[in-house]
Amino acid sequence: MDLRIRQLSEAAARPYREAGRFARHFARGKLRHDPVFLALLRRGLLPDRGSLLDIGCGQGLLLSLLNAAKEQYQAGVWPPDWPAPPMHLALRGIDLHAQRVQLARRALGSSAQVDLRDLRALDFRPCSVIVFLDVLFYLGAAEQARAIEKAAAALEPGGLLLLREADAGAGFAFQATKWSERLACALRGEFGRQLRYHSAAHWMAELAGRGLAVEALPMSEGTPFANVLFVARKVPLPCV
Repeated sequence: MDLRIRQLSEAAARPYREAGRFARHFARGKLRHDPVFLALLRRGLLPDRGSLLDIGCGQGLLLSLLNAAKEQYQAGVWPPDWPAPPMHLALRGIDLHAQRVQLARRALGSSAQVDLRDLRALDFRPCSVIVFLDVLFYLGAAEQARAIEKAAAALEPGGLLLLREADAGAGFAFQATKWSERLACALRGEFGRQLRYHSAAHWMAELAGRGLAVEALPMSEGTPFANVLFVARKVPLPCV
């Protein structure tokens, strides 16, 4: 890993050191080894300004990374072949678990708003970017469709919906993904929890059916999994 990228990951994990050893080590490991976080910055997917809503934000890792990216860029510690990170993007996250929300608030302070909310009951506000990273497979099929419908409706013209899900049509790699998540659920005491996956083609059709222009990016580099990042943009209505 490039030194400046490692420094970025360390800077994003640093706010969690006061939250305990586990929280900081989880942040460091996730930011280093889950390719989706750095890919958002390396590919320049996020706008410079507007508002971002991270659905199921957990302890706020993406929000912390975006804060760290801004600070590292301003300090001149930035990969030279990467585009500039978002500098004026208002950050908000929601999560269903009170402990994670408290941890995120402690780490992020006033740099981001983090609320204890259930996305199924969320009144989506107009937004520039809405992010679902490994979230929708916890919901039923009708709830998944409704979440996408509400998110798409809330996006501003040209707004971006970022969805990462496992591709159920990816054979062995999907099986590895599914069993890894089942193990994670068991370790959290959520035995027998129902997880609902779909093929990449299903997600492409679901997003396109909401009026979004969709691109699918493989997002499992360095892992045995079958994750795909769907980059869906709300096409502005033509002027009449």
